[in-house]
Amino acid sequence: MIPEYNKNFLKTYKRFDIIFEKGSGKYLYDRKGKKYLDFFCGISVCNLGHCNKKIVSAIKKQSEKLWHISNYFNHPKQSELADLLVKKTFKGKIFFSNSGAESIECAIKLARKFGSKTNRYEIISFKNSFHGRTLATLTATGQEKFHKNFGPLVKGFKYATLNNINSVKSLISSKTVAIIIEPIQGEGGVNPATKEFLECLRTICNTGNILLIFDEVQTGFGRTGNFFAFQHFGIKPDIICMAKSIANGLPLGATLVDEKFSNIFDFGDHGTTFGGNILSCVAGIEVVKLIDKKMLFNVRNVAGYFFKKLNEIKDKYEFIKEVRGVGLMVGVELNFDAKEVVEKCLEEGLVISVVQNNVLRFLPPLIINKKDVDECIKILDKIFFTL
Repeated sequence: MIPEYNKNFLKTYKRFDIIFEKGSGKYLYDRKGKKYLDFFCGISVCNLGHCNKKIVSAIKKQSEKLWHISNYFNHPKQSELADLLVKKTFKGKIFFSNSGAESIECAIKLARKFGSKTNRYEIISFKNSFHGRTLATLTATGQEKFHKNFGPLVKGFKYATLNNINSVKSLISSKTVAIIIEPIQGEGGVNPATKEFLECLRTICNTGNILLIFDEVQTGFGRTGNFFAFQHFGIKPDIICMAKSIANGLPLGATLVDEKFSNIFDFGDHGTTFGGNILSCVAGIEVVKLIDKKMLFNVRNVAGYFFKKLNEIKDKYEFIKEVRGVGLMVGVELNFDAKEVVEKCLEEGLVISVVQNNVLRFLPPLIINKKDVDECIKILDKIFFTL
């Protein structure tokens, strides 16, 4: 890490020795002017690329009017974004927050209140899941490495195995109030749930009056080739948690609750100072409008080509164990620690990440084309050839 830039920070991020000074579309530029093809998007945040002109214009226009008011008052931009999100998903009510973890916190609190009259509070999540860094969302995360040294954790969370319905059934009790799942695990290694598994979860929840919560913080806003991943799988949850790319880089989170559960909260049950910030909502409005049918078609088309090319390179190198994912949320599992690959990609002008030590994660902007895929594959092939 660069000492002069990190001297005043807590030791929480192990940063690369690169300083990006600007971004444009699918590219980032460092302080020396070197160009990088960004296949990471700030962890699936800048889905429409960096400094999208329409979003920039909308933010500039709003910045000269009003930035922030208390949520004790109404604002048309909040209402407009909420209306757009409901139209893209299903009838329900929205709570705006600042981040993915906060959107999950809201869902956890709502589920706990839903079950309070019948003394139900247990929530089932999944091994290798990731739901956030706050104490409750950390507990919901099914990875012990994140729990270490932060106990005692929040009571009432159990961990099933993804795509193993019997493991879920074995954990259900008279205390179970909700099941929370990432349709595609991100930090856990880019592990998609199967449609059959999600259908079984939906049936279990319907039968047991259990809330089904989809964590779409990473999978939402076009990432899978549908607006949300639940539409890709054809399984409707009771609650959707969203954030990351909702405002293409400005802080915003949202929790959408199906209308039949939308009266669980009462005035004062939940709140936030900055959630639903006007500038963020203005950016979010533009994001929703820009992710149209043409863009989603491009995601599916380019994703098909990307998977084809990755599988071709898999056939070339025995150390590639698997290529998996949905849409432009892609994981390539290697049989060794992949950190060196990520570092070499940076040297070659390609930004990607690694999760679970050995899974290369690709989260390119939705605006990429097949030539960008070819450039990515060319760099990977060059690096793999030297290993």
